[in-house]
Amino acid sequence: MSGLSILFRRELALVWSGGGGPLLACGFFLCLTVLVPLAAGGDPAGLRSVAGSMAWLALALSSILSLERLLERDLEDGALDLIALGPVPLELVIMAKAKAQWLAVGWPLALTAPVAAITLGLSPALAPLVGLSALIGGLGFALTGALGAALALGSKRGGLLIAVVVLPLFIPPVVFGAGALERATNSLSPVPALALLTAYVLFAAVIAPFAGAAAIRNAQG
Repeated sequence: MSGLSILFRRELALVWSGGGGPLLACGFFLCLTVLVPLAAGGDPAGLRSVAGSMAWLALALSSILSLERLLERDLEDGALDLIALGPVPLELVIMAKAKAQWLAVGWPLALTAPVAAITLGLSPALAPLVGLSALIGGLGFALTGALGAALALGSKRGGLLIAVVVLPLFIPPVVFGAGALERATNSLSPVPALALLTAYVLFAAVIAPFAGAAAIRNAQG
């Protein structure tokens, strides 16, 4: 078994077990979707017009919860130094952590997203589109989240710093994902918005590993 495979299995186990795994993110996601209708007064017509946007905003906020421990615990127990000295380049370490984050948190959130969107008033016919767009966007959240975790390494308030770093980076997928749902609601093709969402994920896949690896080297130095 290669070093990258061992690292990925380790990261997947840590993400699943750390802080409740996907249960915390999914629970927070569902709580937000319950609170929004209560705060909005429960008007179905008013909720229906913003259901996609609210679902994506809740998805983005839920994706932040488990990012604080993505790299910080490795720095604290010295595992990050051993990983940096190992045969796997730090760029691939970032990719492995992002992939593990996506599989352990992004996939459960994508499965929860259709239920949340329907709760907010979105048509049940759009449930497959909600799940697909959330799955694609979840990979973007994981990649930029791993970058934010790397940039916040060693900070006293790492969780707050991660949120400050990644929330602006989460704006494009939220806009494109919500745009796909809005277009589908108006009987238009969601493909252009999904294409932009996919392009953002590909851009993040190119930038995040190199920027994240540089941030780790800076924190260790």
